[in-house]
Amino acid sequence: MTTEAPSGTGGRARGPHTVSTVADLREQVLAWRGEGLRVALVPTMGALHEGHMSLIRRAKMLADRVVVSVFVNPTQFGPNEDFGRYPRQLAQDRFKVGMAGGQLVYAPTVDEMYPAGFATTVSVTGVSSGLCGDARPGHFDGVATVVCKLLLQALPDVAVFGEKDWQQLAVIRRMATDLNVPVTIEGAPIVREMDGLAMSSRNAYLTDDERAVANHLYKTLKQIADDIDAGVDVGQACAWGIGELGRKGFAAVDYLEVRDAGTLEPVERVTRPARVLAAAFLGKTRLIDNVACGVKA
Repeated sequence: MTTEAPSGTGGRARGPHTVSTVADLREQVLAWRGEGLRVALVPTMGALHEGHMSLIRRAKMLADRVVVSVFVNPTQFGPNEDFGRYPRQLAQDRFKVGMAGGQLVYAPTVDEMYPAGFATTVSVTGVSSGLCGDARPGHFDGVATVVCKLLLQALPDVAVFGEKDWQQLAVIRRMATDLNVPVTIEGAPIVREMDGLAMSSRNAYLTDDERAVANHLYKTLKQIADDIDAGVDVGQACAWGIGELGRKGFAAVDYLEVRDAGTLEPVERVTRPARVLAAAFLGKTRLIDNVACGVKA
């Protein structure tokens, strides 16, 4: 099923071309390939914001045509998480894709992505351990499976992911390398609000009072990174950070750790590029963020 403008390089008066089946996606990508064009994929769960649009603009720099997938993936949500209320706004998302310069929206249904009898899971060990891997059991299996499917469905030259979820990016890179998926995985910098809060679709869940203190997650991680770079002990810096988040009004801290930027192994002394990573709750909203430390990653 397709909607809006025809395939190819023609005008998009009412927004980008939209497809909802693997067959139609592949038909369009094949047409572009026939024209000798390079293709990029930006996987999203919709509810697009400026952070997503920066990924699309980055993809435009790397390829001639950009596909943006919009799919709220049920397999990466836990039983008590927000799958049912996660924002779904395809019309607005299509408009934003067009504004950012994307040519194709791929919006499959759950049945298209996981047809009857689907029985395969992609599980990445190592980089998925700890951090969100412990806090959200099964989450990264869902991520690796759906991203593997999206890469194989579209077979782009390059796929662009944000660095806000650093562990997710590491899982995707490991999966693509281990399975010989012929796609370059590109990370793009975190886009932040004026006060430093990392942009996220879940920020919409924050109350006004919670939003007023949410930027302290970034400020705390940045202070930890600066302190570590100045010679403060890693454990001491992280302990201060956990206390600081509590003092600023965060209800709970899932984790606040320093990990090797590449392997995601815990580090006690920073001698190579590392990341300060955290997940913490403001009310019922779980926020994640990370900041580089050591030799900048």
